[in-house]
Amino acid sequence: MELSDVKLIGDKSLEHLKEMGILSVDDLVRNYPYRFEILSRKNINDERFYDDMVIDGVVQTSPVISFFKRNMNRLSFSFIAQNHLIKVIIFNRAFMKNNVYPGKEVTVIGKYNPKTQTLVASDILLSSLPDKPQIIPVYHSSKHITSKQMNLFIKNALVSYKKENLIPEELKVKYGFIDEDRAVRIIHFPDNVKVLKTALKTLKYEEIYGYMKKVKELKTKNKKHDLSYVKDFDEKKVEELIRSLPFELTSDQKKVINDMLDDLRSDVRMNRLLQGDVGSGKTIVAFIVAYAAFTAGFQSALMAPTEILAFQHYQNAIKLFSRTDFRVGILTGKMSTKEKKKVYEKLESGQIDFLIGTHALISKNVLWNNLGLVITDEQHRFGVSQRLALKDKAKSPDVLLMSATPIPRTYALTLYGDMDVSSIKTMPKGRKKVITYVKKTEQLKDVLSAIYEALKNGNQAYVIAPMIDENEEDYTNVNDLKRKFDLAFKNYKVGILHGKLSNEEKDKVMQEYLENKINILISTTVVEVGVDVKNSTIMVIFDADRFGLSTLHQLRGRVGRNDLQSYCYLISDKDVQRLKIMEETNDGYKISEADFKLRGQGDIFGVRQSGELSFKLSDIKKDYDLILKVRDDVNEYCKNTN
Repeated sequence: MELSDVKLIGDKSLEHLKEMGILSVDDLVRNYPYRFEILSRKNINDERFYDDMVIDGVVQTSPVISFFKRNMNRLSFSFIAQNHLIKVIIFNRAFMKNNVYPGKEVTVIGKYNPKTQTLVASDILLSSLPDKPQIIPVYHSSKHITSKQMNLFIKNALVSYKKENLIPEELKVKYGFIDEDRAVRIIHFPDNVKVLKTALKTLKYEEIYGYMKKVKELKTKNKKHDLSYVKDFDEKKVEELIRSLPFELTSDQKKVINDMLDDLRSDVRMNRLLQGDVGSGKTIVAFIVAYAAFTAGFQSALMAPTEILAFQHYQNAIKLFSRTDFRVGILTGKMSTKEKKKVYEKLESGQIDFLIGTHALISKNVLWNNLGLVITDEQHRFGVSQRLALKDKAKSPDVLLMSATPIPRTYALTLYGDMDVSSIKTMPKGRKKVITYVKKTEQLKDVLSAIYEALKNGNQAYVIAPMIDENEEDYTNVNDLKRKFDLAFKNYKVGILHGKLSNEEKDKVMQEYLENKINILISTTVVEVGVDVKNSTIMVIFDADRFGLSTLHQLRGRVGRNDLQSYCYLISDKDVQRLKIMEETNDGYKISEADFKLRGQGDIFGVRQSGELSFKLSDIKKDYDLILKVRDDVNEYCKNTN
């Protein structure tokens, strides 16, 4: 079944789903809710529920719509609930006007203020609640597709969908799991909390089991010995390249390069994870190893998660290898058919030695002359299948995965099996430590002054917010900050970047920021993994308590990419003690360890952090014990079935 065959999904919806990374029916069905709202009637006199009120009643007055700011509207009306006359306010729901009329029974969800008898709603259901609690799945939405629409699309897709079982029957019995197809239907349309928890446990286990099974397959392939792996590279040329660098490599860079050169010489295929802090110099290491493979007669591939990052790697490689005969090419999805065809021909005939690109590298049209080294940058942004697809472009290429998200060695060895794990901890010479301050909201004036000084000197600033639009929790949002910064910095260009923009829009904004056409970039965490903008010296993060320490560290790593002094300001009135760790250290490994220790198991009915390794439900930090259990189960099951 194609996505276009699903009822109510037309051409425009297909386009919008594609922007959200949903390309197939399986992608749609596996687009699980990121949280659940459990709706049951609350007593309006019980102050425990004032911040989380769910109450049904009858509309008394016709709704009034008022417009304010840009593209914002407010709908308000009065209704009677539990013998109280309450004023209801909801933002950006003008389209509901004709559905909310006097005499209509509705359920209102939101925050209640007993002093003003006003309820600021996050949602309005056009019916009264049934007697038993309702569980409402909440999906990540876009400006074109709401959570409710997503649920409806999934409902229509499930009519003709059958999920294959992956978990062996004996393990299902052992852990009390349910059939995976039934679990998928329950998670999208839950009836009660108990069954939902079982469905979530089943699907969490299933996706980790699938991942670990693929890792096991990789392990089996990696254990094979073959003399064809040996790459007899030209040591003299590699040494000349290193001497020609305009900077001196750090001791850690030299060590990992030597380790990888030993891998090339070995008759065992390289299978290595290179992890290091943002700005630690992983890319130059990868370039040098690719050059070494070239001197041995082999081509190399580097796959990056975004087009703009791929282009930056390409430009840096062209500059580095300008005085050599090492030919560098680029391949991305945006290139025209004619441009791609030219790259395909050059690659197959051996006229490109080093091809840098996005997932376009794994296209079936990409054929290599003699691929010997496969490099994946920001590897946690790619699924195992994508990494396998790139590796399978050659018979037995050496494999190098790079990650700027440092994780403790114990976790790395668990997740990446028998891979060799290399770490770069020392930073390049001349690189100054980013000075970090935790500031309260009342100290914001100092932060704005710091931004102004940076802009006067021709530098740029990132400003991060946790939300895109206004929200009932009253967290800082990108759109509101954009309006405020436009007023505060009238002589400067303020840009905006967030997940609801299309990939083309995101790339355009980042390119303008890279070219200093945008002075202040206001964004959500989508800039966590991004391009190297050396001119950025200020990072401001609002509601910093909303983020994990590792995420804050990644965001901080967007500045300090030069020899200029850079600063990071964490704005928060809560959880200040935890945030103080960021003031004390710039060591990503120490921060990662602290993050692992501080984060608890979490609650499935809270907001789930995005999992790494393409997991939809699981999180390597929260579910580490489960990952260990699944790994052991996979090893045991494969041993018994072989």
